[in-house]
Amino acid sequence: MEVRLLGAVEARAAGQPLALGPPKQRAVFAALAVDAGRPVRVETLVDRVWDDPPPAEARNALYAHIMRIRRLLDRAAELDGGAARLDRRPAGYLLDLDPDRVDLHRFQRLVEQARDGRYDDTQRVTLLRQALDLWRGDPVADLSGGWFARLRDGWQQHWLAGVVAWARAELRLGNHDAVLGRLSDLVVDHPLVEPLVAVSMQALHAAGRSAEALAHYAVTRARLAEQLGTDPGPELRNLHRAILRGEPVPAGRGTARLVPRQLPTPPPSFTGRTRELAALDRVRDAATVVISAIDGMAGVGKTALAVHTAHRIADRYPDGQLFVDLHGHTPGMSPREPGEVLDHLLRSLGVPGPQIPAGLQERAGLYRTRLADQRMLIVLDNAATEAQVAPLLPGAPGCLVLITSRHRLTGLDHTGALSLDTLPTPDGVALFERTVGRDRLGSPSTELLIEVVELCGRLPLAIRIAAARLRSHPAWSLSHLVLRLRDQEHRLAELDAGQRSVTAALDLSYRHLNRAQQDAYRLLGRHPGPDIDPYALAALLGVPVRQAGRTVDQLLDTHLLQEPVPGRYRFHDLVRTHAAGTAGPDQAAQTEAALTRLLDHYRHTAARATAVAYPYARRLPPPAPPAGTPTVDLPDQATALDWLDAELPNLLAAARHAGAHGMTAYLPYLSATLHRHLHTRGRYPTAEVLHHQALASAGTAGRRAYELTAWNDLGHIHRSQGRNAEASDDFRQALRIARATGERAGELDALAGLGDVHRSQGRYAEATDCYRQVLRIAEEIDRRCGTLDALHGLGHIHRRQGRPEQAIDHLEQVLRIARETGHRPRELDALNGLGLVHRTQRRQARAAEHYRQALALARETGHHRGELDALNGLGDILRAQGRYPEAVAHFRQLLDLAGEARDRNLEFEARQGLGRIRYATGDPATAVDQHARALALADELGQPLDQARAHDGLAHAQHALGRFESARDHWRQALALLTVLGVDQTEDEETSTDAVRAHLSRLDPASSE
Repeated sequence: MEVRLLGAVEARAAGQPLALGPPKQRAVFAALAVDAGRPVRVETLVDRVWDDPPPAEARNALYAHIMRIRRLLDRAAELDGGAARLDRRPAGYLLDLDPDRVDLHRFQRLVEQARDGRYDDTQRVTLLRQALDLWRGDPVADLSGGWFARLRDGWQQHWLAGVVAWARAELRLGNHDAVLGRLSDLVVDHPLVEPLVAVSMQALHAAGRSAEALAHYAVTRARLAEQLGTDPGPELRNLHRAILRGEPVPAGRGTARLVPRQLPTPPPSFTGRTRELAALDRVRDAATVVISAIDGMAGVGKTALAVHTAHRIADRYPDGQLFVDLHGHTPGMSPREPGEVLDHLLRSLGVPGPQIPAGLQERAGLYRTRLADQRMLIVLDNAATEAQVAPLLPGAPGCLVLITSRHRLTGLDHTGALSLDTLPTPDGVALFERTVGRDRLGSPSTELLIEVVELCGRLPLAIRIAAARLRSHPAWSLSHLVLRLRDQEHRLAELDAGQRSVTAALDLSYRHLNRAQQDAYRLLGRHPGPDIDPYALAALLGVPVRQAGRTVDQLLDTHLLQEPVPGRYRFHDLVRTHAAGTAGPDQAAQTEAALTRLLDHYRHTAARATAVAYPYARRLPPPAPPAGTPTVDLPDQATALDWLDAELPNLLAAARHAGAHGMTAYLPYLSATLHRHLHTRGRYPTAEVLHHQALASAGTAGRRAYELTAWNDLGHIHRSQGRNAEASDDFRQALRIARATGERAGELDALAGLGDVHRSQGRYAEATDCYRQVLRIAEEIDRRCGTLDALHGLGHIHRRQGRPEQAIDHLEQVLRIARETGHRPRELDALNGLGLVHRTQRRQARAAEHYRQALALARETGHHRGELDALNGLGDILRAQGRYPEAVAHFRQLLDLAGEARDRNLEFEARQGLGRIRYATGDPATAVDQHARALALADELGQPLDQARAHDGLAHAQHALGRFESARDHWRQALALLTVLGVDQTEDEETSTDAVRAHLSRLDPASSE
């Protein structure tokens, strides 16, 4: 398969063009192809394809386009036997296609190859011709939108650079006619691109047409003055002067000049940094002095980026490039004084030593004079402070200054700041591979490569050190290196290679901190969670919030701490390990007191947030004692939910820390407090682990009330995952403890859960008995949430037993009470339940209205399971209406989300729906596969009604394939299950006792008796 982006978007397989569909689908395909071989996040795809802000339906439309693109790739595979796939990965959607099959990437590879010094000009011309011939017009010419416009502009610049490189190589071979033939129209279209003008003038001069070359210069000079207010650069001026004087002009080059070329050797394994390179590439305003300050933590690659960038853009600054290491953070060395640096710079600019003034101001003045009217690139590496840098800045337009520093140089005026983060994982893997070398590395698994990069925290210094250690130990395998790096306690020791060491770099930064900053750094290293907000920080440090903010600002400025979003702070993983290791034995009491303050803060604030966010919860834990430090204001439900979402990883980490250190006052409490939020958000695996930990902790401490709560919570989690046998055991354990201790609310909760389990397994009599007990207890202890549980369960029993009006009556009672009490989850359940009843009665419009209300409410409240139920219902309605592409998009989204939550009930619904659609659209073979998977899930869940539905789907599909015996067997099993359950009609319109009997009758009149 070949993908073409350099022109209108096209794809071909076996020489045949593929139909890419409507514009938005073509845009999705192109947005994936630009990153072929790399995952693209859903949010990124939406931003690329739809202008800001994207429409509300953008995500659903995206899933539909992706489904169609998958079909397109299947068609391509049939034509050419290729293996291009569109896969869903944790990091997003990945077009699994060799990038060299995409013309845009092939162009880039050929141009990069031509830059390799091992090729002569003849080979270079061949490579560049191949690259330029790939262009059929403007990139993605048929696509609109801001992102595609920026893509076009950026790649036009790459194309022009390729043309100039090709022309210079041709001129060095004496092929001036070829250059003039190709450039004659280009210089008209791009009259202000000076390198293009220069090679055109050289070609004219080489062809004996010097007068035309001089005229071309005059026109360009006039246009630059008129449109940009500037004169031609030194390359054009020197070329013009050489032609006027009749001096020889080296083919393909400007006239020879003695200029400083001080840039260090380009980093040989530089990888990635596409966004940062693009940002630095844009700083070219000739009307000002351009200053770009690159800051970041130790080892993040500031110098590598600056040097790599400098080499990339050096030809824009023909008067020279200066480089100075200012030793702002060099072990064993003091930062260089500005006067000393100016002495070095002036000598580099050709000023004799005796003519260099003694005073700092005089040296700075002479330096600025020498740089006037020059286009120079100056790299000031490893700066300490603004005061060190300020005298080294030019005073007139035309120069670019790149500064690197561990500190944010906010005191410099008119400076563009670029803060470096760690490398994206794919770039980190590429850096590791390049540094180790293909011969040494062999063909390791992608998983191991990713793990070694993640263990290095995606920090370039650490990645290079790890690669160097592997390269220098021939007996080591990659898996052995990974094993060594997994040992977190000794990981920093592994990342030490002679003069390069992550620990040494961080030690130097730590020693530059004052006492209060060192204390904060050390205590933050012991924080158990991934990040921290100002209130938790104040609790940890035992200081007021404002004082904690000042301290953290100082750590941010030194890049020892990160602020990924405003007001949330985190460490890089290796920095966290270093910070935790700075505490000595004499500081153990201080650390323990700090962590106790932190846990008190989390316990207290989590209880307050849960009470505000879920006032209708079955039971709330008793309020925790107030923390001794200020806590965030939580005035309403939305704020409380936002706090719980933001702090959930930290709360879970605090619970784990408490459990690991025997702090039994915290773990069971946090487990009980967080259950409702975890359940609402569909975080079932996380909740299961937490509740098991709480159960063990409560059992050890003899806290029966918390044991009861943990059993009930586990039961609800297992029930939501479709693990009915485990849920039944959980609720029975809870019921036993509740009745032994007289805990009526816990008894009500356990009975309601048992009722739900019985109902899902078709044991309607047992379920009804549980719900009636719930109604009685709820009335006795005045728990309306118990009434809602029972009415909801009874409503669904009426629905399944063919009493739709009674079902509607019960569910409308649930809806009314839920709205009166503000019980949003039960309101959501009632809406989805009413949608289901109306759908099975073929009242599609009323059903759709209930499902739409449910979907809006679920997304408003972040209720994961309610959203999935609504998507399932809407998908079934679309299927019934014959709107199959839209229905497939709903069911595929449902399948993805159910898989993420490990919700097997809804995975069953997604596969059952997809199977019905495949059958309806004439693909019974795929329908068999989907229904077989659905049946396996129903068997695992022990849900006979769902088994009957799956058997019916399989029977239809097998019948369409002519497998009549198999179809008969599945319909017989479906009928037997429906008869035992006493159910006449299921959720599937196709699956009813009458319909199944009719199918069997047609196959074998005796079989339906």
